[in-house]
Amino acid sequence: MEILNKLRNLDAYPKINEDFYARTLSGGVITLVSAFFMLLLFLSELRIYLHTVTETKLTVDTSRGETLRVNFDVTFPALACSLLSVDAMDISGEQHYDIKHDIIKKRIDHVGNVIESRSDGIGAPKIERPLQRHGGRLDHNETYCGSCFGAEVADDDCCNSCEEVREAYRKKGWALTNTDLIDQCKREGFVQKIKEEEGEGCNIHGFVEVNKVAGNFHFAPGKSFHLSNIHVLDLLAVQAENYNISHKINHLSFGEEIPGIVNPLDGVSWTQPTSSGMYQYFIKIVPTIYTNRRGRRINSNQFSVTEHFRSADGYPQSLPGVFFFYDFNPIKVTFTEEKESLLQFLTNICAIVGGVFTVSGIVDAFIYHGQRAMKKKK
Repeated sequence: MEILNKLRNLDAYPKINEDFYARTLSGGVITLVSAFFMLLLFLSELRIYLHTVTETKLTVDTSRGETLRVNFDVTFPALACSLLSVDAMDISGEQHYDIKHDIIKKRIDHVGNVIESRSDGIGAPKIERPLQRHGGRLDHNETYCGSCFGAEVADDDCCNSCEEVREAYRKKGWALTNTDLIDQCKREGFVQKIKEEEGEGCNIHGFVEVNKVAGNFHFAPGKSFHLSNIHVLDLLAVQAENYNISHKINHLSFGEEIPGIVNPLDGVSWTQPTSSGMYQYFIKIVPTIYTNRRGRRINSNQFSVTEHFRSADGYPQSLPGVFFFYDFNPIKVTFTEEKESLLQFLTNICAIVGGVFTVSGIVDAFIYHGQRAMKKKK
């Protein structure tokens, strides 16, 4: 009992008999207002606790030797899939022409309906007796060796497909303008396929991997080759000279997707005026690292862009196509999701309840004693 009495003496909250309570109208109003503010601040603190806060930090990008993944989805309503090629090159000297892997092409009609979807590449059944390099037709039990039509480097060189003939011409720096005369192309239905697709459009989507240095990638009619450091297009003679490069960029991003980040070129479309030309996008890429509250790290990129059109009338050397020139910002942005801990949440709730209760008690005491003082004066 003595121990209990000692504990009772430690009570920091002495109780007052209810007979000594004096309840007032002002006290009731202050109680309702205090309860309302407590509820409002509690809901606000609960919303902050349930939502994450993103912290932003800027640092110098010291990464090196990495690659960049370019994701794209572009629609050309007036350019056939058989004519459309994708090329990439950078300032380090690495070049990729007529990229076919990881790319899907969809043939579309004039209203945008999909006619056919296929991985990039052209091929058709070969005829039974192809033309040999020596001029005769392929006989039974004879090895096929097709002619390169003057582009052979050695006497025993063979071009057994239309693409091999085109590659041989590219190495020579020649333009293959009349594919109707190339036996391999006729056998593979190359010319016929292009003529069949005349008047169609093309949706091309996929991704390419490039070095993390300044460079460009582009979509252009015809196949590309490189000669004396000058990028040239072997424009096919099966269509008119005025290529319509009107396009719509459904999606363009660099690296993985970051939640909440809007890519500035998504949904952008451009319609070509009367003359052909080169449409250029100049992109400034900002390396970005995003870490969510679960600790998952996403290496991605944001970018800004400016646009410019070079008409073939003012610039005769302008190659028709859509070009994306990109460069990197030396500053890296780091986004980190942070969530308030449960202990901090409970601490804030206690501070809200105690703070509002204390302040309301001070206000109530001030009003109560003020009213008593006024009554005494009267």
